[in-house]
Amino acid sequence: MAVKEISSTRNQNSTHQHQEQEGCDPCKSFGQKCSHLVKKQRAKFYILRRCIAMLLCHHERSEH
Repeated sequence: MAVKEISSTRNQNSTHQHQEQEGCDPCKSFGQKCSHLVKKQRAKFYILRRCIAMLLCHHERSEH
């Protein structure tokens, strides 16, 4: 029985990971999908902004 439970848990985990890779759950509403995408884009822009700021600060310090 333990083997069946472990294999079913693995199948559920792989299904969940597959859904995460696809993007959003198919049962979410349009507004939830949009807000999820906006949050992802906002996080990407935050990381990009931080990287640019670090590069500029490093460049300014190396000149002096």
